[in-house]
Amino acid sequence: MCQVSRSDLAKAVTVLARAQQDAVWDRTQAHNRLRSLLREFFPGFLQAFGDTRGGIMRGEARAVLAAAPTPAAAQSLTAAQTAGLLRQGGRRRGADATAVRLNAVFQQDRLRQPVLVEQAMGVQALALLRAALDTACHNVDTLAEATEQAFNDHPDAEIISSFAGLGPLTGARVLAEIGDDRTRFADARSIKAFAGSAPVTRASGKSLLVMHRRIKNQRLATTGHHWAFSALTASPGARTHYDRRRATGEAHTAALRNLFNRLLGCLHHCLQTGQTFNEKRAFTPRPPSNTPTRA
Repeated sequence: MCQVSRSDLAKAVTVLARAQQDAVWDRTQAHNRLRSLLREFFPGFLQAFGDTRGGIMRGEARAVLAAAPTPAAAQSLTAAQTAGLLRQGGRRRGADATAVRLNAVFQQDRLRQPVLVEQAMGVQALALLRAALDTACHNVDTLAEATEQAFNDHPDAEIISSFAGLGPLTGARVLAEIGDDRTRFADARSIKAFAGSAPVTRASGKSLLVMHRRIKNQRLATTGHHWAFSALTASPGARTHYDRRRATGEAHTAALRNLFNRLLGCLHHCLQTGQTFNEKRAFTPRPPSNTPTRA
């Protein structure tokens, strides 16, 4: 059996991670198109799944819409039929109670399109569901499984996954963009500039302007935003760092970007030294400063 090199593994992770990220963006576009159409003639369906994580992208929501693509069809569903559709879409628990709630929403009186127009829009909704959203959701799930498997086989997976806020999928996206060549980035500042997390300072005379980078690796920057946001609940040190930045007047996005900058520097150090993430060392409390504040 041939031995796979770490370089080939990294390339495979890059291909799959980028394809999966593209599939997520395609799914978002398909979702937005279908949602925009449903708002015009079937807002009750959006309300029915509005409080559910994933909304109409969930398998159970797509199963119900495929069987009842119009308000009239949804009103004709019995609780047993709705529960069966929910189970068909992957619902495991609470299907009967959810079906009762959905049917109550479907039965509410709302402004309706003319019958023929409503039927035509229902046909259009089915087309968008089957040709776009269903396919996009399937691609996202399939590519995610393959990406996680390839990432877990890479030697750097243990170090990357040890960081708070990074799972196999987001970890794969980080590895895909920074690569596994230790000589690619001269220092932590280089990788931070590449990711767009390090600020840009422009000075002219007495003026000094600090702003965020606009030229960057957009895939890594997007993943970094999700990474930092997830770290807020997974790492007490990350939460403290974020709160301290917010207390200075920084906006939410800027504070997350600063946190990503901090985490990325830690990741560069850990990869260079072969260490896993250490919460206490990464977010060592700063000693109180005795320097007087300027008036």
